Amino acid sequence: MTHFDSESERLYMVEHHLRRRGIHDEEVLAVMGEVPRELFVPPEMVEHAYEDRALSIGEGQTISQPWIVAYMTQELRLRPRETVLEIGTGSGYQAAVLASLASHVYTVERIASLAGQTEKLLARLGYQNITVVVGDGTLGFPSRAPYDAIIVTAASPGIPAPLLEQLKTGGRLIIPREADYSEVLVLVRRHEKGYSEESLVECRFVPLIGEHGYRR
Repeated sequence: MTHFDSESERLYMVEHHLRRRGIHDEEVLAVMGEVPRELFVPPEMVEHAYEDRALSIGEGQTISQPWIVAYMTQELRLRPRETVLEIGTGSGYQAAVLASLASHVYTVERIASLAGQTEKLLARLGYQNITVVVGDGTLGFPSRAPYDAIIVTAASPGIPAPLLEQLKTGGRLIIPREADYSEVLVLVRRHEKGYSEESLVECRFVPLIGEHGYRR
């Protein structure tokens, strides 16, 4: 059995899977080089933790590939005092990355067992600025709105209206949205009057289930 050196694996991921593929935000690269991704995957998947692909975490959910985590985070252009809403907690890896760059992360997960497990992990790792909420992510988390940034880690047929409403003026929302025969990451900005949209890259995510998403 080969020895798994997480530090070397992380460094390789940052240099080969991220920087060489166009991730240029040095703060994002630094955080991705610090967060222990191997702790956010099932034990049997640890040796694959730093490969640039999505991995199953059970309950029909996945942890996104490192490049897409870095890319979505980079495109949000977070500042230290900002508050983020994440839809789709999963194993908590994306939330941990966001929490290292922003003031507070509220993250909504519809599967209670997954949320409970992830909340314990994040607490054990010392993340005090992440709040895990169980609920329908397509409804957002209105009690702490508005948010500077919203990130959705599941593919939606459209952009849920409650999420648009919970975005601050000047805020950014990034979401994988269904397109012709594929999915596209869309970056939405809220202005004083209305919103603007920018299509970024093609992607592949699990479906966003909920009142303003897919019905299963």
